[in-house]
Amino acid sequence: MSEKTAAVSVDPSWRKLMDSEFEKPYMAELKAYLGERKKQRAVVYPHSSLWFNAFALTPVESVKVVILGQDPYHGAGQAHGLSFSVPEGVRTPPSLLNIFKEIDSDLGLDVSLAAQRLGCLEAWARQGVFLLNSVLTVEEGMAAAHQGRGWEEFTDAVINHLSNERTDLVFMLWGSYAQKKGQVIDANKHRILKSPHPSPLSAHRGFLGCKHFSQANSWLADKQLDPIDWTQVS
Repeated sequence: MSEKTAAVSVDPSWRKLMDSEFEKPYMAELKAYLGERKKQRAVVYPHSSLWFNAFALTPVESVKVVILGQDPYHGAGQAHGLSFSVPEGVRTPPSLLNIFKEIDSDLGLDVSLAAQRLGCLEAWARQGVFLLNSVLTVEEGMAAAHQGRGWEEFTDAVINHLSNERTDLVFMLWGSYAQKKGQVIDANKHRILKSPHPSPLSAHRGFLGCKHFSQANSWLADKQLDPIDWTQVS
């Protein structure tokens, strides 16, 4: 294990990949950039201890489903290193509320209960749902502030690793950004589900009604894998 990754809290199954990526020039440049932004008193989300939260909660061998987000929430207290998720006690963001609505509709549950569900998805992560953002940091009030700084190269390597080293995964790609990033996924080995983004601006164009959650569980059942309990949230 390199010194650069020794202090990063992740499951040991990710160490080899992360050690390799952390030794590359782009990661040194990213680290320098983030350090400079902090010197300039930029407020970066999430806290650095949570940048790799998805890698801490979901070991490589436990991944069943990958939900690919774009970058973290940029409001205070919202981001905690899992795509679409917020910590306990934080109000459920609109995109996540639409995700809950689709789950309830897809699974034949009471859709009026969606707004009452907590927005922390750590329970999904512990079941094997890898909640990966393409960019792992952002600045307060500035969506996409750290795009193009190197995180995308790191998460491309993660997606390639999962596509190449694992089989029978389900990748949920919501919106054009995620679908473009997911072009490297081997569709002969994995189930790829695509729809518009669950944002209120686009959910009505096909995310609502996509039935991705029942499709994912049907795929897992066909592969003799335990389904995800999508109603279980923290």
